[in-house]
Amino acid sequence: MQREIYLDNSATTRPYDAVIDYINDINRETYGNASSLHTKGIEAEKIIKAARQKIADTMKVDSKEIIFTSGGTESNNLAILGYLEANPRKGKHIITSSIEHPSVLEVFKYLQGKGYKVDFINVNQEGIIQIEELRQKITKETALISIMLVNNEIGSIQPLEDIVRARNELNREAVLHVDAVQAYGKIAILPKKSGIEMLTVSSHKIHGPKGVGALYVDKNIRIKPVLHGGGQESLLRSGTENVPGIGGFGMSAEMIHISREESYQRMENLRNLFIDSLNKRLDRFTIISPEHALPYILNISFGDLRSEVLLHHLEEKGIFVSTGSACSSRKSIHSHVLKAIGIKSCDIEGAIRFSFSAFNTEQEIIDTVETMKEIVPKISVTRKGR
Repeated sequence: MQREIYLDNSATTRPYDAVIDYINDINRETYGNASSLHTKGIEAEKIIKAARQKIADTMKVDSKEIIFTSGGTESNNLAILGYLEANPRKGKHIITSSIEHPSVLEVFKYLQGKGYKVDFINVNQEGIIQIEELRQKITKETALISIMLVNNEIGSIQPLEDIVRARNELNREAVLHVDAVQAYGKIAILPKKSGIEMLTVSSHKIHGPKGVGALYVDKNIRIKPVLHGGGQESLLRSGTENVPGIGGFGMSAEMIHISREESYQRMENLRNLFIDSLNKRLDRFTIISPEHALPYILNISFGDLRSEVLLHHLEEKGIFVSTGSACSSRKSIHSHVLKAIGIKSCDIEGAIRFSFSAFNTEQEIIDTVETMKEIVPKISVTRKGR
């Protein structure tokens, strides 16, 4: 059996074995509808309550401020659309960055068509938003600012303190929403202490199951539901609760935060090993991810190679990587993130994202680079000969 080296953890992560076992147990034993009044329903409700508390504890917030959703995309939509619909008098101006995930960018474009004034703040070459531009754009009409904490393609970490300071000084009434899908479980996130009113997290990025996420909403913030129905999740998110998914999410959140600091250091070591090994074995490549990016994400361009070609050659060797965001990789377009930071088209075409997790080892990094040492020169020759 061919070995597998999975380096696409920003797209999704392999669930913890304990989480898989727990989900299976719930499916087998606690299969009641959490809205039912009988014992099976009450048992399911207890699982949801426990998971809500575990996730709240990781952020040091009240469990009543956690709303379960189907994932990051729904949480982002609920935060943005739900807040603006509930607070129409707060203003018709909204702000985001030019490198957001599509689940934020597309919502802002939709709202632009509905009459909202939208500002997309530019970023520098390291993918950090221009704070002075943000300060210039915030007005008394600004209702909402939505900025991702960690970029999913290059790993840049936004200066949250500077963003909050600008908001507080220029319009304290403007609500701040943070997409923390790539940051949660990797760096400390304390929304109340930081000045964040709404925050999005997702299960499958932290070794939990797919199809479940959460939105933190400060108790003083009013939002309206995007989905209408039975009124589950405090009347804010209707639909029969995904009890196994929510239970697994709670367990994975608890587990990943126990080893968060240790894992961060390990990822720094793996990232440095990857770069050092590449420097010793390959001549032509460009590191796109900034030096101070989240170490879990490393975006590298191999110049005159097409990233899809390299991806499939690595796949044949049992190594799994990505060409960028999994939510846009099937579209035949250049990465809006790499464009925004000024990467040339030819380098964008050769960009590969390697993303790490606690399951990866130093030997896997060494083996990956050794495999690339064999593959890259062959592909380069082939392409030049066309």
